[in-house]
Amino acid sequence: MFVGHFGIGLGCKRVAPRVSLGTWFLAVQFLDLVWPFFLLLGWEHVRITPGYTRMNPLDFYDYPWTHSLIGALAWAGGFALVYRLFHRQPGPDRRRVPLLLGAGVLSHWVLDFVVHAPDLPVLPKTGPYVGLGLWNYPVLEIAVELALYVVGAALYLRATRARDAAGRFGLWALLLVLGAIWLSSIFGPPPPDEKTLAWVALAQWLFVAWGYWVDRHRVDRHREARGVGPAELKG
Repeated sequence: MFVGHFGIGLGCKRVAPRVSLGTWFLAVQFLDLVWPFFLLLGWEHVRITPGYTRMNPLDFYDYPWTHSLIGALAWAGGFALVYRLFHRQPGPDRRRVPLLLGAGVLSHWVLDFVVHAPDLPVLPKTGPYVGLGLWNYPVLEIAVELALYVVGAALYLRATRARDAAGRFGLWALLLVLGAIWLSSIFGPPPPDEKTLAWVALAQWLFVAWGYWVDRHRVDRHREARGVGPAELKG
């Protein structure tokens, strides 16, 4: 699951338009954004095992802190709390938006549960280990993930409009690059070793920055229709 996560982030802009796309990307990919740091530090481990599943050669045999259900719940709660402390939202959004972002963090584990082999621990180190194994059904997995991505992109496009050329072409470039990386991960060769995998995975932080940049060049249609001023539209 790759573009499916980003699809959730794109679509969530519709339900919380004040939140930047970059923040939504940070939330829905948070578990995978911290995971490579844990790999490089030796706190979690992965094996490259071609044939482990039909679509993914990665054997996630040890990632109790980033991808256990309890860990995901803790990261989600922490993310929501930090956002609420540092971002003051007006009215009911003060509670609603942090909860939505926390749910965005947790959505990563839920989507991983759908595609992974039974290697996701519920409790760190002790299991039980769960996963529906959709990676062993390539056609179905691709259809599900593509649907999440397309629907999410469509919702984002309906919720915003380009303020300038950067907002228009920057968004389409982002969508195309994400799609190209997803296809290369499906049809390309596996990574040569675990350390290379970790360093490549760190590049996902660039998409968070890209999301912030694109969102600054787009305008929320709903708030614009209500006559919100340009300065507030940038929030």
